[in-house]
Amino acid sequence: MTDRPFSFIPVPDGRTTTKPRKTGVTMMIDMGLGPALLDDHLSVCGDYVDLAKIFVGSAKLYDEKVFAKKAEVYAKHGVDIFIGGQFLEYVITKQGYDAAPAFLDEVKRIGVKCIEVSDNCIEMSDDQRKQLVKMALDAGLEVHGEVGSKHDVADIDELIRQSEVCLEAGCDVVLFEAAELVSAGVANVDSISRIKAAVPAHQVMIELPGPWIAGVSMNNVFEMAKQTLKIFGPDANMGNVAWDQVINMECLRQSVGIAGPDYLDQ
Repeated sequence: MTDRPFSFIPVPDGRTTTKPRKTGVTMMIDMGLGPALLDDHLSVCGDYVDLAKIFVGSAKLYDEKVFAKKAEVYAKHGVDIFIGGQFLEYVITKQGYDAAPAFLDEVKRIGVKCIEVSDNCIEMSDDQRKQLVKMALDAGLEVHGEVGSKHDVADIDELIRQSEVCLEAGCDVVLFEAAELVSAGVANVDSISRIKAAVPAHQVMIELPGPWIAGVSMNNVFEMAKQTLKIFGPDANMGNVAWDQVINMECLRQSVGIAGPDYLDQ
């Protein structure tokens, strides 16, 4: 990390400040940032961003030269990018599982090295999940698994079991869908605690909710981030962080935000 002002104030124990990180990872959700804005933004907060998810099927909407420029900007700042799982779900829904190889080939062609395999909006059996993960790995891609639905709330034990299927199949990390971890916008602390107890910290990422989930406000997002950091500590792997909330997330991790210096210990 480059020199920072106020260096006499120590970083809290347990916060990893250098990349690449296995824990303390921040995944930023990219809903269409332009290359120039992205470069400017990451010049401020790039040290605190590890991954960027290209939102749903938005990769299809870019001019290829613009997308390539974005990929260059991310690489310049040491941020890995991946294609969000709902895009693959869309392809499977419209064209069937036989279209998956073409999808994976196109991911590689545009210079992306990682995809997400999820079942947010479609039902997927263990065997289908394993097949997709294996197919992507055989194609030379990394795979992030995601468990949980955007529409129905599953038993937390079932989600943990599905996460084990993902990891056994070869996923490097499993993301837990935010919609499964909130009720009326409020974080389910018990479920998050059970995930922590069941899945190694470096292999789990808790996604934050957003306005795409009914009843979720910015306050709900803020409170869920705080609760997750209290449970996992400052090195929680956090997903779906809005681009303009990256600095706020790091303030929470380092306890220099408005929550006060001791909130993680309360």
